[in-house]
Amino acid sequence: MRRITFLLLLFCFAAMTSTGGGYQVGLHGTRNIGMGLIGTSLDYDASSIFYNPGGVSFLNDRWSFSGGLSLIMGRATFQGKDENYQAHIEHELNTPFYFYAAYKATNDFSIGVAVNTPYGNHLSWGDTWQGRFLIQNLSFQAITVQPTISYKFKNIIGIGFGLVLSYGNVTLNKALPIDYTGGEGQLNIKGKATGFGCNAGLMIHPVKGLNIGIDYRSKINMDVQSGNATFTVPAALKSQFPDTKVEVSLPLPANLDFGVSYEINQKFMIGINLCYVFWKQYDSLVFNFSTTTPSLKRTAQPALYQNRLIPRIGFQYKINSIVTVRVGGYYDPSPVQSDYLNPQTPSTNEIGLTAGFSVFPFKGFSIDAAFLYLMGTKRDGTYSPENFAGTYYTAFYIPSIGLTYSF
Repeated sequence: MRRITFLLLLFCFAAMTSTGGGYQVGLHGTRNIGMGLIGTSLDYDASSIFYNPGGVSFLNDRWSFSGGLSLIMGRATFQGKDENYQAHIEHELNTPFYFYAAYKATNDFSIGVAVNTPYGNHLSWGDTWQGRFLIQNLSFQAITVQPTISYKFKNIIGIGFGLVLSYGNVTLNKALPIDYTGGEGQLNIKGKATGFGCNAGLMIHPVKGLNIGIDYRSKINMDVQSGNATFTVPAALKSQFPDTKVEVSLPLPANLDFGVSYEINQKFMIGINLCYVFWKQYDSLVFNFSTTTPSLKRTAQPALYQNRLIPRIGFQYKINSIVTVRVGGYYDPSPVQSDYLNPQTPSTNEIGLTAGFSVFPFKGFSIDAAFLYLMGTKRDGTYSPENFAGTYYTAFYIPSIGLTYSF
């Protein structure tokens, strides 16, 4: 039973995102990625709908569109207590995307909509590795839609608000420690989840060239109403492991972001961002099975995450009217305690290094590109409920491409 509960805990872990010290990377705008993933104090384009709705009202053009995608490629290595044993995650190619559209209805009032995929993961440890009773493979993706309004006062203060609808689906597999002729037992989970939240932001332009931004994205409970749990076990055990439905609420934590950017001159800009993630909101999960047995009951599983602060910095330089370049970096500390470290999300403290550029072939249109290298520090840990211990190493390579058009 404990192993079955742990699998459902993975369901939540998977929902939280693809990579990062605490599962959040923020691949929501190619220009922003190149500048260290900062965005709370920037009003580049319609991507402000996500980063800070208060900045949307400061866009200069009547219409602004932005779209793009990233390619997440990575590798995670597990080294067991026996240093001669290693296993590697086989990551499928993940392609999170974004699309934003903003319209300036009046000089002060703007509306917009965002569609993006901030959460998702596709990974496989293989069917026969040491931790197969915890996880074999996983596929998850969530899509969010955010209609937004924004209004500015005296060209100094902008406020914005958006409602967020999130929809996701997940498929995962794990082995069951049941030996019989033909192999081990198997559990497959498939489910769909929906959730609602909000995004509110404030943008201030106190003096020319200086932007100050604050943004709050609320917690979202991704509610799985009728997930399918399918067991492959000998007929004699089927009554204890019946195929059934399961309900669970998957919390995605709130974020509070503060950012400052300053245009030192017409060519050079610097920005900083502090992102506080309310990971403590994720303390435990409760699972309700529609069919219960002595081996399959309503259970609660603690997670005991810790809140974390992510500092980011970015630089932008306009070489000329055609080419702009960007670099940045950040530190993402893991919220996972060492005695809850697990192979589903081998979370490590991570350093992100970014670079990017934009090419403007004609007025209002740009081709944007960026690259993120996410380096995880070596981390030892144990998942105490299963006494599964080892050392984890992670690294991710994420190129991004985007297009922006304003008129």
